[in-house]
Amino acid sequence: MDTGSDFLRAQLNNAISQHHALVVSVRDHAEQADDPEYRRICERHLPGLENHQEMLQAYGTSIGSEGGSGLKNILGSALGKARDAVDAMRGTDFLRVVGDIVLIRQAQDTFATFAIAGERLGDARLAELGRMGEKEHDAVQREFNAFCADSFVQHVQGTMATGRGDRESASASTSASARM
Repeated sequence: MDTGSDFLRAQLNNAISQHHALVVSVRDHAEQADDPEYRRICERHLPGLENHQEMLQAYGTSIGSEGGSGLKNILGSALGKARDAVDAMRGTDFLRVVGDIVLIRQAQDTFATFAIAGERLGDARLAELGRMGEKEHDAVQREFNAFCADSFVQHVQGTMATGRGDRESASASTSASARM
């Protein structure tokens, strides 16, 4: 196992590749989603995710990392194609968002590790990258989870609607009929 600077570069390369998979997934779902609200959520968060990707790569460059290039980019591309195939089999926004949540949580964990490790190592740039990434990915995760929960309820009720406004109306009418 690598140690020292080699370990840091290797972990950063892993983070860059993993986060790239998240960016690609959210970008694809912004284009492919059937539900307009899911598309809007993806579109709303895509610029921030792309910014974090650039920040990871810039930090990687500053420490002499490959930035996820070469074999890792090939693997990332292959994983992206595999994800597309799985998405096609899944065929629903609900299952797509579940996959996105898994990637978001991986990114949250990575950024949290960078925040703590950066503090302990006295690497202010790594610590700040970690804190900012963790905070912003927490917000992304909350919104994706809320959409996922709304979608889950709609699937169970058999009242799939388009857009959050319709979901809220369906939830309100369900609540109203439950009170009667």
